[in-house]
Amino acid sequence: MTNTMSTRRPVQLAAMVIAVVFLLVGLAGFIPGVTTDYDGMTFAGHESTAMLLGVFHVSILHNIVHLLFGIVGLALARTVSGASNFLVGGGVVYAVLWLYGLFIDQDSAANFVPVNGADNWLHLILAVAMIGLGVALRGRTSRRVA
Repeated sequence: MTNTMSTRRPVQLAAMVIAVVFLLVGLAGFIPGVTTDYDGMTFAGHESTAMLLGVFHVSILHNIVHLLFGIVGLALARTVSGASNFLVGGGVVYAVLWLYGLFIDQDSAANFVPVNGADNWLHLILAVAMIGLGVALRGRTSRRVA
């Protein structure tokens, strides 16, 4: 019997971990208490007053995007190329979101996601980390421990 965990490459494991984190964050956004001002959550837009962990601006759309990102990440993590593409492509998406958050007026209709300053910093960190992992782990193989 083959142990599937030992046949996965590091890039696949990294993609799986990040995808699971996105799923957990997406779910947490729908849990009152974990998300403060839960009653103020709107489907989308800067009018949503809900804050994940009291820090990150969220809406129903924002939470759904996190859930979908996690599902896509788990699906792509099944192959080495898919995992690498998820990490690098997802990192590029988060770099674009970071730039978007920097240039929009957070109190305008353009802030439909919605994002705030804490989201912007997190998006930058995610962009750098995901692209870095995708590139650094792309060709690596797992070491077997006897």
